[in-house]
Amino acid sequence: MIPDFVAPFLWSYDIEALDLERDKKRIITNVLNLGTKSATNWLFSVYTTKDIADCLAHPLPGEWNKKSLHFWAFILGIAPGPTMRMIP
Repeated sequence: MIPDFVAPFLWSYDIEALDLERDKKRIITNVLNLGTKSATNWLFSVYTTKDIADCLAHPLPGEWNKKSLHFWAFILGIAPGPTMRMIP
C-alpha cells in the first residue's frame, strides 16, 4: 500500500489501483523525480537497490527530469540510460 505522504507524487494515478510490484517502475520514477526525503526513504525501504537502479538504467522514455535521473544515477554509482523514445 502506498502511504498518504507518497500519494502527491503519484497525483495522476488511482493510488488504490496501483500495485507495488506491477507498477514499480512508475512508482520509482515519480518518487525519485518529485518526492521528498520521507518519500524517497519509503521508496528505498520498499524496493531493492537493484530495482531502483534498473529504473535508472532503463528509464521510462520521456518521464524523467534530467537532473533527477543523473543525481540518482550518481548516488547509486550507475550510468543512466537514454530517456528519449527510440523509433526503429
